[in-house]
Amino acid sequence: MKKMLKDVLILFIITVLAGGVLGFVQKITKEPIAVQKEKAKTEAYETVFEIADSFKPYDIMSQDEIQNTFIEASFEEQEITEIVEALDKDGATLGYIVTVVCKNGYAGDISFALGILNDLTLNGISILSISETPGLGMKAEEILVNQFAGKNVNKFSVTKSGATIDSQIDAISGATITSNAITEGVNAGLYLVQNLVVGGNNHE
Repeated sequence: MKKMLKDVLILFIITVLAGGVLGFVQKITKEPIAVQKEKAKTEAYETVFEIADSFKPYDIMSQDEIQNTFIEASFEEQEITEIVEALDKDGATLGYIVTVVCKNGYAGDISFALGILNDLTLNGISILSISETPGLGMKAEEILVNQFAGKNVNKFSVTKSGATIDSQIDAISGATITSNAITEGVNAGLYLVQNLVVGGNNHE
């Protein structure tokens, strides 16, 4: 019994010490991690809006309200985590940056920043996180991203037979799920800005 109590006490002390060490490590790494995340986010903003002089958070409604709107519009697999105004040197709005999280990727969530000009032209995409299949879905930045830039359409669709119009996006060979997820995410961000930010201008 004494040996058992001794072993339990030793195990308890080890557990307490391990917990303390983990807590200390988390404390000293929390700030550097937060700084790196903020840096990555700023770099993404600058990528999708190179002409912007500064960026300002844009709050139009709560996350729950946005998500309810998305459910009604059949974007329930997409989530908007942030909306930012891109401003020129005089403080005038050049457009908006929407951070989208696609919940329907093949191997997990896909997150990216989407730049949209005032006239609803897509200004660029910068992928923030992705963990799709190497050699397939991981080619998203190489194959998909540039297909959206500079286009002004209401909604995009994925094709496997070669895009013939601006609204069509060529799928990554062997990674249709990834292609559809990102395209739906772009459509969700575009829908948000079209209908909830600039009032839903009609355009082709």
